[in-house]
Amino acid sequence: MIAVVTGGGRGIGRAIALDLARRGCDIVLLGRSTGSLAAAAAEVVGTGQKVLALSCDVANSKAVADASARVFAEFGVPSVVVSNAGVVHRASIASMTEEQWDDVVDVNLKGTFLVTRAFLPRMLELKRGRFVAIGSISSTLGTARQSAYCAAKWGTVGFVKSLAEELRGSGLQAMCVMPGAVATDMLKGGDFTAAMQPEDVAKIVTFLALDAPMAMNASSVEVFGP
Repeated sequence: MIAVVTGGGRGIGRAIALDLARRGCDIVLLGRSTGSLAAAAAEVVGTGQKVLALSCDVANSKAVADASARVFAEFGVPSVVVSNAGVVHRASIASMTEEQWDDVVDVNLKGTFLVTRAFLPRMLELKRGRFVAIGSISSTLGTARQSAYCAAKWGTVGFVKSLAEELRGSGLQAMCVMPGAVATDMLKGGDFTAAMQPEDVAKIVTFLALDAPMAMNASSVEVFGP
């Protein structure tokens, strides 16, 4: 079984990749930081599973197309695609630049679309597979100085639910995980205190990716920590 994890070099993505590897999945890591990707790849190898680490900006359609082509050629068609890559720029609406807004929405939301679109046709041919997107508690509320992030994460949930409707009867399903405050680099500089570790979120993602019944298609699972 092959699992693709975007933003897989660190934080929640790294934890997801390792958890899936321990369950027997070969792992494809996509991300922009080659250093962290290499370190995460070495950890996956330590589990005994194969790994393919590719530098890829998920907000760039050509980069995603090139990466997916390599995945098909070198690993095959994935059974699991986890859209986890994300960035945040904290700024008031009055002071946020267009470039900051675009970066957040493109990586968090457009990236989820591009990666899904790249793998979906081949997965549909095999009539199997699961898409899991990482949303956020910010998919349900507004936060000062995080308008772009909240907009992107609200959009992620809407995208996943629409995808799930298109997948009904296909053998595939789509779900979303919405974590609260997790101890990652992204949390630094914000107003929230970490309530859980990346590994806590990873266990939920693994359940949805490998064990959840088909009846959970379109589900958005909130994860707030112990």
